[in-house]
Amino acid sequence: MVVGKELGGFVCARCPLSCCWAPLKRAWPHPLTPTLQDFKMTGREFLELDSPQRTLYLERVKRMEIIHKLLNELPKSDQNLCNHGSYFLAGNASLCGLTANNFFRKILNIRKAAIISALPMAVIPFISTVAVYDAFLREPLFSGELDCQVCAVVRGGLIGAVVGSLYPIFMAVPVNGSLAARYSSSPLPGKENLLRFWLSVSQPVFRKMRFGVLIQVLTGVFLATKHHGIYVKVLEQMKPSRDPEELQA
Repeated sequence: MVVGKELGGFVCARCPLSCCWAPLKRAWPHPLTPTLQDFKMTGREFLELDSPQRTLYLERVKRMEIIHKLLNELPKSDQNLCNHGSYFLAGNASLCGLTANNFFRKILNIRKAAIISALPMAVIPFISTVAVYDAFLREPLFSGELDCQVCAVVRGGLIGAVVGSLYPIFMAVPVNGSLAARYSSSPLPGKENLLRFWLSVSQPVFRKMRFGVLIQVLTGVFLATKHHGIYVKVLEQMKPSRDPEELQA
């Protein structure tokens, strides 16, 4: 049943799209049609067996499988350092968080909610440090995306400084600020002097935590150097003299 006519195409009551799609497409092409077509072509090219995208993807997957297989052939000490080395950096991040939390509690005269304030300061920096280190250093390194030793060392130092030490210190500010406001342990200024107040409160804490920041930077550099050394050992085992079928088995 024909109920209307638009742009040279008839619109059916039961199927308002199928009858008029072809005429509408010729008369009024949608501006997003080329983008959708490009997207479909990209997906189609990826699914093709001889496409460059699929070839690069398969080569990367095979390389990662070979690297992980060779990692299992290394000594247990290297395997433990590779798999659990970031826990050491994360443990130090928890200590930095607890120490900064203790300093802020003393400055603001907070005597209550010790466990409530200590729990997030220990758990959140630990989880964040492990996640960031694995995502930005360990996984790219052992997947073959990060080959430069200097880049790996710089990343390790930055992760240790920013996520492993500075982030827990900054995190202690709102935690203890909310507790000080809740229990009225220390007089807090108004909004106009709030920034100046927290700068004056945080300066002694940052001065005391300088040694912790330095330790975290050195720890991140140490772990990145060790992980890159393990990666070099894996590359040395991937010699052309070895049978490729043996590596992929």
